[in-house]
Amino acid sequence: MPHQPGVYLMKDRLGSIIYVGKARDLKKRLSSYFLASRKTRADLKTRALIDTIVDFEFHLVRNEAEALLLEGKLIKDYRPRYNVAFRDDKRFLLVKLQPSEPWPRFVLTRMKKDDGARYFGPFAHSGALRATISWLNRKFGLRACRPLNPGENDYRHCNADVIRNCSAPCILRITRDAYLARIDEACQVLDGKGRREIFSDLEADMAKAAGRLDFEKAALLRDVLDNLKKTLNPTRQFTRGRGVPTTVKPTEDLADLGEALGLEGPPRVMECFDISNVSSNHIVASMVRFTEGKPDNQNYRRYRIRTVAGQDDFASMAEVIRRRYSRILGENADANPDDEYSQEDPLERQRRLAKEGRAKIVLPDLVIVDGGKGQLSMAVRELRNLGLFDLPVIGLAKQREEVFFPGESDPLLIPHDRGALKLLQRIRDEAHRFANGYNALLYRRRMKESLLDDCPAVSPKKKQALLSRFGSVDRIRKASVAEIAALPGISEKSAQVILEWLG
Repeated sequence: MPHQPGVYLMKDRLGSIIYVGKARDLKKRLSSYFLASRKTRADLKTRALIDTIVDFEFHLVRNEAEALLLEGKLIKDYRPRYNVAFRDDKRFLLVKLQPSEPWPRFVLTRMKKDDGARYFGPFAHSGALRATISWLNRKFGLRACRPLNPGENDYRHCNADVIRNCSAPCILRITRDAYLARIDEACQVLDGKGRREIFSDLEADMAKAAGRLDFEKAALLRDVLDNLKKTLNPTRQFTRGRGVPTTVKPTEDLADLGEALGLEGPPRVMECFDISNVSSNHIVASMVRFTEGKPDNQNYRRYRIRTVAGQDDFASMAEVIRRRYSRILGENADANPDDEYSQEDPLERQRRLAKEGRAKIVLPDLVIVDGGKGQLSMAVRELRNLGLFDLPVIGLAKQREEVFFPGESDPLLIPHDRGALKLLQRIRDEAHRFANGYNALLYRRRMKESLLDDCPAVSPKKKQALLSRFGSVDRIRKASVAEIAALPGISEKSAQVILEWLG
């Protein structure tokens, strides 16, 4: 193991991730688990974890802040049973700036949206970030008040201008161009530009204050400097399957998988399906695609189950398999109308189109369904109905990591130390994570929409009209009274009540 900062993932005998941790020094941290004294002195939970560890992998990062960010992301993705922190939906803080506002200001948020705003972060140290934003507002005279477009009335109830913390744009003491120039300077600081000069200036001011025996000011400057260093410490944003050095060996694992399954060669393109039905309200499915043994994020797909009533994993799997591969066949047929009357086998035709570079979507070399014989049989039935009789498809059962083949009663048990099984586990875990993430997204949307249920001015019919017109509660908040009142059955007074209710 290297003496470098990073994140480690502990696994049990089935290859499931049971614990995610971070370390300033991976070698020292991981070796501490396997000291004889650790097992005798540790608490019951840690001893149980140590007894369960069979394998681990690690990811290298540049510093402790990156390790903290990546640890939180992986815990949310895999929800290991021995982790307690970071398992909720709470995310690290971001800084948001909406340039379209009359007088933009910095706002802290935990969710990045496609709303035209500029985002900075995420930041690992929330306390340091809040103190840094407060310092930036004072240094550049930026407003911190909440009104979208503050005016004379807001100025009367504000003391920020009196204590020289704000440039008072609300009473036009500064032009908008000059204010935006200050915003731009503050943004450059958050981007990390010129941070060495900022640190040097603060250190010099701190030394001068100490030389004048003004230790209170020196202490304040010291705190500002410490917070800036924590906030502006360069960190990467970790996105799904990208930018993380890892111990995984996709090429070797891919070759091993092809050999283990008896395929003609390594399955260079694989698609895996998972069903997530936390409740009957939101039954969803995911499809993740791996190319050359690595996540192909651009070709992930998620589905809301349409034709199945209640929780029925078998019928849900049938629906999503049918929708996925009928669409591939349909889009490739539309892209190649001259092949409409070809007498070729459908699978052979798709392979030929892919080889000639004429397939809009390439069929996978292997289809994986999360589940046992039931899910597999439904997938096989749908593929055969589409004419894809020879498309390789397997089922991966969770309990013993058994690999099921169509028409065979006995499963294949791949040894847990082989890369073939580790690759299957990675794609299955990624499909599971992606499906659960979609379910969580729909749940959060539903919780937001439920705000309208308690609004005195909104009936079920009006709620449906509002969501049909604006799409979400957030967009309703941003709408004007006139836009809401334009809907049938909603007066201007009701529109005003709705906006006040939503805050």
